[in-house]
Amino acid sequence: MKYPVTPDGRYFVVRGRLWRMSNPGLGETERAGLVKDLMTARRDIAAARRSHDGNAESEARERVDAAKIALGERGPVWWADGAPDWNRKMVAKTPYAGWYSAWETTEPDG
Repeated sequence: MKYPVTPDGRYFVVRGRLWRMSNPGLGETERAGLVKDLMTARRDIAAARRSHDGNAESEARERVDAAKIALGERGPVWWADGAPDWNRKMVAKTPYAGWYSAWETTEPDG
């Protein structure tokens, strides 16, 4: 199933929850480098958990957070119109509720 993206391109929806999209203003090279850093850090979390290395896990989690902030998925919003951030909120409790309800009724997998 393809995850629906809000009409303004700020969020995608997974199991009824909004997740912030990456900043579309990032250049492709920069975005690719940040995604590579993110995936490396996620693999490092798994390795640290397997080896029961809490310090390494904490450090890797910090790198995940830093990459997600740099991508615009966390931290300050990347849009400049003053609209609030609905990241990680249930879509039914946001201004996107009507849009999502309509999407669910029109999508075959929705």
